[in-house]
Amino acid sequence: QVQLVESGGGLVQPGGSLRLSCAASGFTFSRYPMRWYRQAPGKERELVADIGGGGGGRTNYADSVKGRFTISRDNAKNTVYLQLNNLKAEDTAVYYCTTTIWPTGYWGQGTQVTVSS
Repeated sequence: QVQLVESGGGLVQPGGSLRLSCAASGFTFSRYPMRWYRQAPGKERELVADIGGGGGGRTNYADSVKGRFTISRDNAKNTVYLQLNNLKAEDTAVYYCTTTIWPTGYWGQGTQVTVSS
């Protein structure tokens, strides 16, 4: 079955960095676009970044993270990454990776990122 397992979250000071990982299994990972979402307390889930599949690898970012976050994937390891640099307090959220294998959307359990001094 499809599984997505995020890791790499934690507590970091403003201006710091983290790298999130999402290990995928149960499907042909390289074929599918992957996305990172986040959800802060009391707010709606927000699309942070996505990356194409099928060898394309085109990336897109939310305006709020452009220039600070980088999404990438390693198809040999069935893993998608999100590098978070220059973190701000407003980046505090649970971060989720997701993919859609039509018609079903699959989500990981999330990893908490807390940015605080």
